[in-house]
Order: sequence, then C-alpha cells, then structure tokens
Amino acid sequence: MARRTHPLDTHGGICYDTHMGIKTLSPLARAALTALAALLAAAALPALAADGVRVPLVQARSGQFGNAITLEGHIEAVRQATVAAQIGGNVLALRVKPGDTVKAGQPIARIDERDADAGVLRSDAALAQAQAEGQNARATLERTRELRTQGFVSQAALDTVQTQFKAAQAGVQQAQAARAQATLARSFAAVNAPFAGIVLATHLEAGDLASPGRPIATLYAPGALRATAQVPLSQAAAARRATRVEVELANGQRVLPTARTELAGADPVSQTIEWRLDLPAAALAGLLPGQVARVHFSGVATGAAAVPTLRVPAAAVLRRGELTAVYVAQGETFALRAVRLGAERGSEGIEVLAGLRDGERVAADAVQAGLAGARPAR
Repeated sequence: MARRTHPLDTHGGICYDTHMGIKTLSPLARAALTALAALLAAAALPALAADGVRVPLVQARSGQFGNAITLEGHIEAVRQATVAAQIGGNVLALRVKPGDTVKAGQPIARIDERDADAGVLRSDAALAQAQAEGQNARATLERTRELRTQGFVSQAALDTVQTQFKAAQAGVQQAQAARAQATLARSFAAVNAPFAGIVLATHLEAGDLASPGRPIATLYAPGALRATAQVPLSQAAAARRATRVEVELANGQRVLPTARTELAGADPVSQTIEWRLDLPAAALAGLLPGQVARVHFSGVATGAAAVPTLRVPAAAVLRRGELTAVYVAQGETFALRAVRLGAERGSEGIEVLAGLRDGERVAADAVQAGLAGARPAR
C-alpha cells in the first residue's frame, strides 16, 4: 500500500508530521545530535569500563623462603634530643627553623621571663627578712649568755634563746636556697642547644604558650646515624645466625654496619625485637633521619631460616612513596590495607610481616583494584 504523505511543520530543524506524529530530523540537526551522542559516549566510556573491571584474587599463603632475610627499616640519629620548656610563659622568639645548623649553647628560643623575674625579687625579699631575723636572734643569744653568766636568767631561758637562734639560721639557709632556685628558673627563659647539630623539627611558634615539659625543637647530631629494623620473634634466631648483615640505603648502596645492637626486650604489641646498626662515616653523605633502609641478613642456616611466613605476588602490592599496601577483598568491594613487607624473592613473591592474615584474599593486580568501581572477581 502506498504511503500517504502529510504536510510537515518545521520547528528549529526538527520536522513533525501534524497528522501521524511522525518525527524526522533535518540534516543539520541530525549531524549535531550525532556529534553530541559521540561526546557523551566518550565521556561515559571510562566509567563503564571501570564498573566492568573484575580483578582476580590471590590468597595470602604461608611459605618458606631461602637462606636469607630482608627487613624494612629506617635511618635514625644516634644522638637526638627534644628540647622542652622548663618554665611557663609565652614564646617571645623562636630563633631556629628546621634544617638550621646550631652550635652547642646557641639560643633556640626565648620565653617571657617576667614571672621568673618576679620570683627572684620575692626570693630576695625573703632572704633579706630571714637575715634580719637571724641577726636579731644572734644579738638576743649574746645578751642572754651574758645575763646567764651574771645569774640573772635561768639555763632554761638560755636554751630557748639558743634554739631560736638555730631556727633563724635555718631560715636564712632556706631563703638562700629559694633564691638560688628562682635564679635558676629565670635562666630557663633562654632555651639553648644542648649540643652541636641540625634542627630536625620545631614544635612551637612565637606567641605560643610554653609550659614545663612542652617540646620546643628536636635536634640531632649528623655525624652518627644508624639503621633500625624490627625483627619478628619468629626470625630472631635466624637473624642472629646470619654470617653477613648489610644495610641497603635509599640510593641502592649496600654498606656493612660498624656495630650492631639487639635490644634486650621485645615489643609486646608487634612481637618484634629492634636491631640498631651503626653506619660507617663514609656512607653518611646525603642521609637524613627517617629515610627508608632495608636490612639484609644473609648466610642464614637453612634450618634456621625455614620459618613459614606469608607471601603475596609483587603485583598485588601498591607502592606510593613510603606506603606499601594491598587491596583486601571484602564482599563486593576492596579495602586498602597497609602492610609491612620483608624479603622480595622474584617469582616467589614478597614476604608480608604484618597487616595480613593467612588465607585472606587480595587483589592480584593492585593497579586495577584501585580503579573506580573495581570489584573482586567471582
């Protein structure tokens, strides 16, 4: 049957059939809508792709590595001190900033000393009063002794005067000690560096209120640094049997420590023992406290190193600066969890010292798991 034609009303490039409701597009409108649809599809493509990502999972399993142990550690100063206020008052001036080099005795900060000055004045007045009372007691004692020799007073009266004189002497000594204490407190208004070093951090600013014990600045001596590592109790015996211990610095250089110290006690929470490895002076250039270091224990006896530890594939670990984490599957989502790593053994995977439990499922690819809308594969 032949199609009937009807007159069309045109509005803005869109044609409407006034009889049958048929809608058609003019060439210009059709081109515009086609371009718009392409833009919308391109904008929606990443979101659709992310929503459709199903990331495979792997389980953290216990295993045994070879005859070597590698642990994460960090650099710290052998000599470091946090200088704190010893009197209360507003900080009038902070004379250092992080990174400054200071000499022993150099002023670091100045605290308002008006209250300390008032304390010295009070102690001066108390000392003068005590000394006057002592002089009066001495004169009374001398007169009483003379009267006693003449028989005008009893021995009991002399004994009383002698006791009063000794009490006055004690009062003078107490006032002298109070004045010394007030003078010492006033000297605390000037906060000085206890040794030559570098300012690591400042904890107050000018105008802040200082109080006894509140930190002002942290200093460290750059001439002596060490690497510290937390050795799990399960690997403590193997670490002690290692024939060679090396410290890997952030630049990849490996150095032998000049001395090593194993603390006598274990941390009750992490169940680890801290090892301190002093670094040679030749390796200190460019090192800063807080930098990451790795401690390698090699030459470990096979039996001593055969300790089951958790491991995951290298691709499952997310590294962002100093952060190491994995994506743990929780139902239909992933949860980012920080972990502490140990040895990395290529195809064998990476040892996980803390942060995961045996059998937990993690994303096999940490990059894919970080996409918006990524979900665990069934």
